Amino acid sequence: MNLRRLRTLMLREVRATLRDRFTVFVLIAVPLAALLAFGFVVSTEVHGIGLGILDAAQTSLSRRIVAELSAQGSFKTFFFSRREELEAALVDGRLGVGVVVPADLDRALGRAERGESAAEIQVLYDGGEAILAGNAEGYMRGIIESALADRSAEQLGGIRVTEVSLQALAARHGGADGVRTQTRILFNPTLDGRPYMVAGTFGFVLSFLTTLITAVSIVNERLDGTFEQLQLTPATSMEILLGKVLPLGAVFSFDVLLMMLAAGWLLGAWPIGSAFLFWSLSSFYVVTSLALGLILSATSATPAEAVQKTVLLSVPLVQLSGFVYPLRNMPRPLQWLAHMMPASHYIQASRAIYLRGEGVRELAPELAIIAAFGIALVVLARRTLEARS
Repeated sequence: MNLRRLRTLMLREVRATLRDRFTVFVLIAVPLAALLAFGFVVSTEVHGIGLGILDAAQTSLSRRIVAELSAQGSFKTFFFSRREELEAALVDGRLGVGVVVPADLDRALGRAERGESAAEIQVLYDGGEAILAGNAEGYMRGIIESALADRSAEQLGGIRVTEVSLQALAARHGGADGVRTQTRILFNPTLDGRPYMVAGTFGFVLSFLTTLITAVSIVNERLDGTFEQLQLTPATSMEILLGKVLPLGAVFSFDVLLMMLAAGWLLGAWPIGSAFLFWSLSSFYVVTSLALGLILSATSATPAEAVQKTVLLSVPLVQLSGFVYPLRNMPRPLQWLAHMMPASHYIQASRAIYLRGEGVRELAPELAIIAAFGIALVVLARRTLEARS
């Protein structure tokens, strides 16, 4: 390999890229736009959901529960005097959640403390939004139990009143014989969905955009006649490959830094683990995706064919990489197919760094698989270019 020829090829690629202002705009703006879109828009957090409340008890306890639900700022609260009106609002989509406080709440709590049937506060959900409904259920359960637990601080005649929470009542009357479950969140204790989406967005952008940009490069050069001229030079296929991959790889490595800073400053999502490890892993994965794009470009006759191949490849990429849907929830054959894609391993590693702070030792299997994919695709891209020469 001649370093002088390689430097010349890299300068040629840089000048060609900088002359195309639209490509430069896409390289810089699209990754940031995708990051912000998925971070702000595609979220499973409980925010702005319509909450309908029917307080039939009108006691100090029920008003405390209603006040806690209204004061959190996660719901848009609406009050109803009749159950039929609340159910109608749920059916027509104005509400996502409904809470019905029974008229005998205090008496029911008294009976529960004597070992009789448990008190009930009914919560109605819109099952059409299953993920938000599940998150809202846990969020509201915590608010209601917190409001009930506050009553334990009240004193009557110098005797401390012990309030039984809904969780304890369920354990007492659900056949658990006093056994209680205690939940402890080891990672992401606030259950903030943004770090999860941010870490996955890196995989989506670096897989789809890098492949799309390089997929049309050789096709366009072949149509312009410049690729045939390049093949007449003494440059080897490996030098041509590196001359195209390294400049774009440097640009996307810079994009990774911009995305990390934007995610931290604008979304509050900084990697818990090593930022340098994440950047290094992402930079190597960029080379892997660029090599795949060169393969698609070298095997296409027109730019439209290269774009179509990239789009068809991106569909299973998004669906099976674990970017949106967890791999463990997929049928076993689809899990095997997903593990044959480098994007799924990169997204798993990026989330491990962002959310769990894992290092090289913990990520050694994933790093080895990504390295194997990268080497294999670079070798295949070189042979493809040699076949086209």
